[in-house]
Amino acid sequence: MIKHLIIATILIACLAIPVQVQAQNTGVADAPPRSEGEGPYPQLIIRGATLINGTGAPPTGPVDVVIENDRIVAIQNVGYPGVPINESRRPELKEGGRELDAHGMYLLPGFVDAHGHIGGRAQGTPSEYVFKLWMAHGITTIRDPGSGNGLDWTILHRLKSERNEITAPRIKAYLTFGRGAEGPVTTPDQARAWVARLAANGGDGIKFFGLRPDIMEAALDEAQRRGLRTTAHHAQLNVAWQNALQSAHMGLNSMEHWYGLPESMLEGRTIQDYRLDYNYMNEQHRFEEAGKLWKQAAAPWSDLWNAVMDDLITRDFTLVPTFNIYEANRDLMRARRAEWHEEYTLPSLWEFYQPSRVAHGSYWLDWGTEQEVLWRENYRLWMTFVNEYKNRGGRVAAGSDSGFIYQLYGFGYIRELELLREAGFHPLEVIRAATLKGAETLGMESEIGTVEPGKKADLILVGENPLQNLQVLYGTGAIRVNDDNEVVRVGGVAYTIKDGIIYDARRLLEDVREMVARAKEEADYEIYQPGMKK
Repeated sequence: MIKHLIIATILIACLAIPVQVQAQNTGVADAPPRSEGEGPYPQLIIRGATLINGTGAPPTGPVDVVIENDRIVAIQNVGYPGVPINESRRPELKEGGRELDAHGMYLLPGFVDAHGHIGGRAQGTPSEYVFKLWMAHGITTIRDPGSGNGLDWTILHRLKSERNEITAPRIKAYLTFGRGAEGPVTTPDQARAWVARLAANGGDGIKFFGLRPDIMEAALDEAQRRGLRTTAHHAQLNVAWQNALQSAHMGLNSMEHWYGLPESMLEGRTIQDYRLDYNYMNEQHRFEEAGKLWKQAAAPWSDLWNAVMDDLITRDFTLVPTFNIYEANRDLMRARRAEWHEEYTLPSLWEFYQPSRVAHGSYWLDWGTEQEVLWRENYRLWMTFVNEYKNRGGRVAAGSDSGFIYQLYGFGYIRELELLREAGFHPLEVIRAATLKGAETLGMESEIGTVEPGKKADLILVGENPLQNLQVLYGTGAIRVNDDNEVVRVGGVAYTIKDGIIYDARRLLEDVREMVARAKEEADYEIYQPGMKK
């Protein structure tokens, strides 16, 4: 099979790194040494941009932003829209400095993807491919929830990224609870010992899929003691033990997706109303039944709905909804036919997406109108909760979970921003969820997340106003008809700046396009639609 040949080729090139917490390295090849990017410079001045600073404040400009090495040191207003720049107000360029002309461009903080898996064996996606897709879309920081390529591998690349030895976002390494243990973790003491080893080995946090309550409580308590952050996907196999609200009471910091949240608001039952022939390993069952769950929860604005929401907010609990990763459930054709697949999706990844009884997230065994209608209602109720959570002061951060279910790295993240907008977020609230709220989720708000003096120079420059159309952030841009009645593409991130290093985002995207073209040529491969392979 072409899928297995491609994956095998990638695995042969993998570097085996000895691990301490995890039993073996199951990851992808190391990212190559950085050959892209300019800087950092003793001084870099971004001239004449319109600033969207990430706090929720409206745009302002033109401004000149002064950066020294990897830090923002000054933001200077240099005039007013529609009139010439006041040259007397401009910061002076020092010897050895660099100017970047950003007139007519919009300057934003670098995006934070709070749910970013760095590819892996099943998808056959090299880390360079994943990193460049993220950076090309302005993503300068990611949280890897699970460190599926091995903790040591992820920490190695975290260090390389910190030193800017590779072209990659900043990485936070969370490890799935229990991975690397000599056997099953069956007691609270074993849970504490596992968490202690993770902290000693340099992990940033823990990803849970749910546990027996006494083990979960011990693990969360130990994580708090050792300064580790925590997140959870309350999987159906474990959510009957405890739901998201109960985990938050034990000290869980954040949750992914929405599993465990409607279960916190069930009325007349304590367990989801599963079909009686349900089998979790049949992913059509798993995801079709999940599409019915929000209807089983308390209605919006009801006493229980309000009580759960307010309780979570008082605990400073973060929601990372990842709307995009389940969008195929409500519109399979839209996700499957997204225009970027043709040129930017690797053959191995496309094969992974195909309907299958064994590949995770490829559960299109008999998916049609009835399932999509259920999921559209599921989204309406889910989005209502998330938007009101934000309105009451709860933290919502943007995450993508790409590499599954027809969602492509980078592109899927921008789609997540669009879906936050659909949920009811103002565009400025969308940008804040992608920047400041993501930084807060990772405990990095003093370093990244907004454009202000003293912070890291993690920035995005785009030639169109993303508040008017978030689609201009896609690598493929947005469609427009110009004054000559010609159809053109506008937008796409122009520059991604991380630690003061300037990356040509379009060049990064072209690198990915060339990777995909080579893989197709070597395998004599063409993208095909399910059931229509020649």
